[in-house]
Amino acid sequence: MRAAVVDRYGPPGVVRVVEVPEPVHRADEILVRVRAAAVTAGDARIRGARFPKGLGPFARLGLGVLRPRQRILGSAFSGVVESVGAQSGISASGVAPGDEVCGMSGSRLGAHAEYVAVPAGRVVRKPAGVSHEDAAGVLFGGTTALYFLRDKAGLAAGMSVLVNGASGAVGTNAVQLAKHVGATVTAVTSTGNVPLVARLGADHVIDYTTASIGAVADRFDVVIDTVGAISPASGRRLLTPDGVLLLVAANLWEMLRSRGSVKTGSAPERAADIEHLLALMADGRLATVTDRVLALAEIVAAYERVDSGRKVGNVIIRL
Repeated sequence: MRAAVVDRYGPPGVVRVVEVPEPVHRADEILVRVRAAAVTAGDARIRGARFPKGLGPFARLGLGVLRPRQRILGSAFSGVVESVGAQSGISASGVAPGDEVCGMSGSRLGAHAEYVAVPAGRVVRKPAGVSHEDAAGVLFGGTTALYFLRDKAGLAAGMSVLVNGASGAVGTNAVQLAKHVGATVTAVTSTGNVPLVARLGADHVIDYTTASIGAVADRFDVVIDTVGAISPASGRRLLTPDGVLLLVAANLWEMLRSRGSVKTGSAPERAADIEHLLALMADGRLATVTDRVLALAEIVAAYERVDSGRKVGNVIIRL
C-alpha cells in the first residue's frame, strides 16, 4: 500500500510517499481502507519535533528519541471497513466489512496511508449524509473543543465565551459548540477570517490585527485559547470571578501550575464523543471547515500549509 512515511524529524520535506506492507490487524482490530485523513497540528508537531516548551524531552521518550517510532503519522481518519478480526464483533462498534466508519487511532497513528488497523472500539459508523472528508476533519478539533468546553469548563447556556484562535481546527468547532449549548461567543481571529467566524455563529468578533485582546473590557465565564497565545496571567484578567481559562496548547510550566481557574490537559479520543459530533453534523448543527483537500502525493504541501500557521479549519488528504 502507499503511505506517507517519516524516517526522521524535520521540515515537511522529510515526508515521503512510498510502498509499505499493508498492516495486519489483530483479533480485536479492524482494517480500514482510508478514504480521507486529517493532517493536524499534532501531526506537524511530531514530524518536526516541535513540542510545547519544556515537553520536548518527554515527548521524544514516548514518540522516538532520534526519529519517530511510528513512521506513518496521522490519527484522524474516515474510510470503509476492509476486514474485521475474529473478536472485533463483540466490540462496541460491531461493524462489518463494507461499513463506512471514522475514528482516531491514538498513539499508534498510521492514518496517512491507504489502510490503517485500529482497535474496533475506536471507530464509529459514519452517517451517510456526512462525507469522508468532513468526518475526518471534525475529529481532532471537535473532540478537543468538546472536551475542554464541556468537561473542563462545564459550559452551559447563558455563559459568555471568548475563543482565541477561532479560525483553526479547534477554534471553529469551539465557536459552534459553544453556540449550540446557548452561550454568547466572542471570537478572536485575523481580518480575513472575520466573516467566517461570524457565519459560524460568533456574536462578537475581535480582529487581533487591529485590536489587542488585553484591551478588551468585557469579562468572560470561559476563555479558551487554542493557539498558545494567552498566558495564565493575561488570561485571568479576562475572566469573571468564577470564570475558567482553558489553555489547549499549554507548555510544561503552564501545565504544572494549572490549578483553580486555569485548566489544561489532553483530550481523550472517545467513541461516544465522536458519535455526538457526527450526530450534530448529520443534523446540520455543526459544520466542518476545510482549508483544502489534497491527494496523498501532496502530503508535503499539506504539511507546509499546516506549518504556515495560516490554515483555516482543517487540511485533509484524500485517498
